[in-house]
Amino acid sequence: MTASPGDRGLAERPPGRRRALTVLAVTLVLSMSPWFSASAIIPQLRVLWDVSDTAAAWLTIAVQIGFVSGALVSAVLNLSDVVSPRHVILGGSVGAATANALLVVAGGATVGIPLRFATGFFLAGVYPPAFKLISTWFRKGRGTALGILGGGIIAGNAMPHLLNGLGGLDWRVVIYVTSALTLAGGLIAELAVKEGPYPFPKAIFDPRQAGRVFANRGVRLASFGYFGHMWELFAMYAWFLVFFSEQLISDGVRVGSAAAYATFAVIAIGSLGCWVGGILGDRWGRTKTTATMMAVSGTCSLLIGLLFGSATWLVLLVALIWGFAVVGDSPQFSTMVTELADQAYVGTALTLQLAAGFTVTVATIWLIPFLEDALGWRWAFAFLAPGPLLGVVAMLRLKSLPEASRIAGGLG
Repeated sequence: MTASPGDRGLAERPPGRRRALTVLAVTLVLSMSPWFSASAIIPQLRVLWDVSDTAAAWLTIAVQIGFVSGALVSAVLNLSDVVSPRHVILGGSVGAATANALLVVAGGATVGIPLRFATGFFLAGVYPPAFKLISTWFRKGRGTALGILGGGIIAGNAMPHLLNGLGGLDWRVVIYVTSALTLAGGLIAELAVKEGPYPFPKAIFDPRQAGRVFANRGVRLASFGYFGHMWELFAMYAWFLVFFSEQLISDGVRVGSAAAYATFAVIAIGSLGCWVGGILGDRWGRTKTTATMMAVSGTCSLLIGLLFGSATWLVLLVALIWGFAVVGDSPQFSTMVTELADQAYVGTALTLQLAAGFTVTVATIWLIPFLEDALGWRWAFAFLAPGPLLGVVAMLRLKSLPEASRIAGGLG
């Protein structure tokens, strides 16, 4: 018997999907908070640990490298495909919370940097499995769902800057709070979320699958777009606090907590960007949405340096637009992978895409302080613009191919 339109509509909107989305979004807000915990307290660590510019960069870069390493291990083991994503999220959260908390007894960058590596390694067990898990609840509206989860990640990334901006907080409090939040997020995912009514096919352990991910042309182009996006994203996140602090000084404004609050706002507005990007991806098409977001963010990366030293309100306005667009496309690249990859190994494909993308971030996070030293803030961020430009080219190419018919219900 043929299902009625009402039955089909109900099937596309299974009961419990909003609850699952809410719970997983909360999980990611909480669990991803240690990502920039060290970056947020760099001003205090510079004094306490006598941290150089190079060591400060490595406190952030180590998280990226750790995430890449954890993601590669997970991809080779097909971890998110052969083990329940809930269990993987819990394990990753416990590990990340522990490594982050140990930072308070590190005593210096020599121990602190390996602990940051471990934090990133375990966070690789939180991010990709959550994206796969929520995809089992959504066929229609998946881009919006992943956009909301992406917004949760961004809010978590911004949280340490908010804590630090409250003023008077000892750096250890920032570390302890973010560790507790991470642990709570893992427990929530384990106890309050189950797999949805659209499970992916069961997978068996096959390490060769990791090598086959980018042989898929659609996944490869979606990933090229993601790599261009990542060239820009984390360098902006890692160094905006320093940039804006110097902007305040140049404008004769007392820094205080203002730079921390501004950085929180610039990163956190990306949560709204992810949500809007998800809605546009589902209704307008993912390739057009991601290309537009990258065009806007790339323009901002060129413009913001040229405004350095001018009115602070104008710099902040451009920064907020940049923060909105620079990450608004991010979850849509992952959504495309869930639509284009071998359905039995979606977790492996997502994890490998993220691993390669975060590898790209290491170069630009490391490069920005050298560019600033050589050229000043006027041109340092401009070197991020080629990334989104190449991403736009990849998305326009994907839009023109037959694979686009499998994206966003045929919208591409």
